[in-house]
Amino acid sequence: MPGRGRSAVLWLFCLSLLLGFAFQGTRAVWSTDEGRYTENALQMIDSGNYLVPAYGTDRLNFTKPPVTYWAIAAAVNVFGRNEWAVRAPNALAFALTALLLCLMGRRLVPEKMWLPGLIYTLTLAPFIAANVVSTDTLLTLFEAFAMLGFVSAELAPDTPSRRGYIYLMWLGFGLAFLTKGPPGLLPLLAIVPFIVKRDGWRALGRIFAPGGLALFALVGFLWYLIVIVRNPGLLHYFLYFEIYERILTPTQNRNPQWYGWIFAYGPVFAFTTLPWSLAMFRGIGKALSLANWQRWWRDASTPLLLLLWFVLPLIIFCVSRSRLPVYALPLFLPLSLMLALDLRQRIDLTRTPQRVLLGAWIVALIAFKAMTSLHLQSASDNRLQAQQLGAITAGSDYAALTFVDKTDDDVGIEEHTPWGMRLYIDKPFYGIAWSKPDSGEKVCNVLHDHTSVLYLINPGITPDAFRAAVQQCQPHAMTMLGTWRRQQLVLVRR
Repeated sequence: MPGRGRSAVLWLFCLSLLLGFAFQGTRAVWSTDEGRYTENALQMIDSGNYLVPAYGTDRLNFTKPPVTYWAIAAAVNVFGRNEWAVRAPNALAFALTALLLCLMGRRLVPEKMWLPGLIYTLTLAPFIAANVVSTDTLLTLFEAFAMLGFVSAELAPDTPSRRGYIYLMWLGFGLAFLTKGPPGLLPLLAIVPFIVKRDGWRALGRIFAPGGLALFALVGFLWYLIVIVRNPGLLHYFLYFEIYERILTPTQNRNPQWYGWIFAYGPVFAFTTLPWSLAMFRGIGKALSLANWQRWWRDASTPLLLLLWFVLPLIIFCVSRSRLPVYALPLFLPLSLMLALDLRQRIDLTRTPQRVLLGAWIVALIAFKAMTSLHLQSASDNRLQAQQLGAITAGSDYAALTFVDKTDDDVGIEEHTPWGMRLYIDKPFYGIAWSKPDSGEKVCNVLHDHTSVLYLINPGITPDAFRAAVQQCQPHAMTMLGTWRRQQLVLVRR
C-alpha cells in the first residue's frame, strides 16, 4: 500500500470514528428494537448466561443469534451501563466497515483505494444505522469481511495466498450467520454465478473448499447445534418461524403487502443515498442498458460481480414478506464500490471546491446527529418512561418489574414491553401474556423469585381479576400505587 494511500485510509478511518461516535451516548434507548437488544445483553450480564439470549429468567429469545447481544454486553462490561456503551459496537462496526471497503478498493479501485470507504462513511443510510441498536450494522461488517476475502482471492491479479483468503471469506460468513442467520449468506448468490460464468462449474471447488466450509461450520453453526440439543423443538422453530414464516407469510406484519417492498426500500435508495443519489440514479440508467449487461456478462469482470451482489439480494428482500428499511443496509457495500468505480475520475480532493463541499457535508451530518440526539422526542423513549415511572413510585422499594399485557401472543409481549427501561431502572424485567392459560402461574413465579414485584397492568385487565390471581400467590401485602401511561401499578410483597 503506497504511503499516500495509507495516510488517506488512516484519515478516513478517523473520520468514520468521529461520525460514528459523535453524540452516540446522548439519545435515550428507544423501544422496541433498541430496548429488546439492550435487555437481552443486560440479562446475559446479570445472569452470567451468555449462551442463551433471554428476557428475564423465564422468556428465552431465539429470534436472533447472539453476536449482537455479546457485543453490547462486552461494551457495557467495559464502559458501564449507559447509552454510549450500548451503541459503541455499531459505531465501531461502522468505522471498520469503511476500512474494509478501502481494502477492497485497493483491489478494485487501486488509484483511489480510499474512495469506497469515503462513499460509505458519508452516505446517510449507514451513518444513521450506526446510531441505532440493531443487528444490521454488525451484519454489514461481517459481510464486508467475507467479501474482502473473496475479492482478495479472486479479483487480485497475483494472489500469493488464495487459500488463506478463502478461509477469511468463510470466517466472515460464519460471523455473519451467527449475527443474523441465513441473510448473512446472501452475497453467495453473487459469488456462485460470477465464478461459474468466469471460470466454469469446477472452479466452485476452490470456493467451497472443505477447510473453508469446516471453518464456517465451526463459527456459524456450533452455537445453533448447542442450543438445539439443549432445547427440544428449537430446530422446528428456526426452520418454520424464523425462515418459512418470515419469508413466505405476513406473520411479522412488516410491510407484507405485495407492494410493501416499495414502502420499505424505495425511500432508502431515494433519500438515504445522499449525497450520492444523482450518481446512483445515473448508474441505474447504465445498469438498465441491455448492451451494458451483455458486455458485463461477457467479460465477467468486476462490474458484473458488484451488480449481482446488489441485485440478487435485493430481489430476495423484495420477495420476502418481512421487509424493513434497515434490512437493505448490507447492499450499501456493493453500492459504495459501484459508485467508486463510476466516480473515481470525477472526485479529486485536491480541488478546493470539492474539499469545501466535503467539509460542509461532514458538518451537516454531525449537526443532524446532534439535533436528532438532543431534540428528537419519541413516545417510546425508555429513559423518559423510566423517569416518569420513578416519579410515581418514589419511596416504594421493589425488586423487579413485570408488565402484564392483555394478549395471548408472546411476540406481542416481546415487542410491546418497554424492555429498554431496564438500562435506567437496573432491575429484572418480565412480561406476561395475561390471556394465556398459565398467566396466573407466571405471576406467582415472578413473586416467588423476588421479595417484591411492581406489576404494571394493562388497562384491559380488571383490578378484581388481577387481585384474584395474585391471591393465589399468598402475598404478604398488595398496594395500589396509581397509574403510569394508563397502566395500573400494583406493588406486591411476599
